[in-house]
Amino acid sequence: MTPGKEKEIKREWLESEGELAVDVYSTDKEIVVTSAIAGVKSEDLNISAENDIIIIKGERKCPDLDGDKKYLFRECHWGKFSKRIIIPDEIDPSRIEATVKDGILTIRIPRIVRVKSKVEIKEK
Repeated sequence: MTPGKEKEIKREWLESEGELAVDVYSTDKEIVVTSAIAGVKSEDLNISAENDIIIIKGERKCPDLDGDKKYLFRECHWGKFSKRIIIPDEIDPSRIEATVKDGILTIRIPRIVRVKSKVEIKEK
């Protein structure tokens, strides 16, 4: 491995990744995930579904990288973030829709509702 590549891998390993805060609720027809993602462009988001898990990954780029600043404290997370959400119901991943409006990400996940039927018992 080249020394430059080794430094790059080490730097990636040392970078912290924030966890995205989300709200999740359900209705009769869908599960909805919402999150405040102000400052994140839609092209910097990646949303995927694997079995019963929704994975949200992205990056909030720092708008001002002026090295002259001496922060008293920093509460805003800048950089990469992710969130894994376990979905408790059977879902249809092909129909998941995600939108961003006014800095709020909304992911709508359609539930698959199976009709339960009663089995008739016949006497012989």
